[in-house]
Amino acid sequence: MIVAALPAASIQAAETETVEGWRLLVPASYDLFWSFVVLVVIAAVFYKLVLPKFQAVLDERTEKIEGGLAQAAHAQEEAAAAKAEYEQQLQDARTEAARIREDARTEATAIVAEARDKATTEQARIAETARAQIEAERQQASVQLRADVGSLATELASKIVGESLADEARRSRVVERFLDDLDAQTTATAGKGN
Repeated sequence: MIVAALPAASIQAAETETVEGWRLLVPASYDLFWSFVVLVVIAAVFYKLVLPKFQAVLDERTEKIEGGLAQAAHAQEEAAAAKAEYEQQLQDARTEAARIREDARTEATAIVAEARDKATTEQARIAETARAQIEAERQQASVQLRADVGSLATELASKIVGESLADEARRSRVVERFLDDLDAQTTATAGKGN
């Protein structure tokens, strides 16, 4: 009702009073008073009802922003920690790979040396076996040769002497003497050749 009365009062005042000059721009004192009252009422309603809601919305937004910033900072710290851990793991993996390569080189060198030693040992064993086999074959050939030469010598001696050398002991003595003489001549000939 007061609000409706205000325009009516201002219309009546405008009809009765004539305003001139600078007063034309300045409102009447009752207009100022009632405008001030309305302003105070609106300000009180705004301060009591609207401002707390704005403040709550602003506080909520501020909390969300601060929470987001805190989460971002926390995520950034976690990312930095994960990156540092990854770099450490990468460095550890590189160190481990270098150690494995060095171990492999050392092991390969040891295997090569062991294989070389085994090959040398096997070569010496094969050479010794071959020497032993050659010596055995030489001995066998020498025995066979002695037997063949003895048999031929006995037969020849029988024909030359004209008596039979059928007696085993006599024949062995003759053969041994003949072979010893032959060995002595061979040794003497070999010694002169040097």
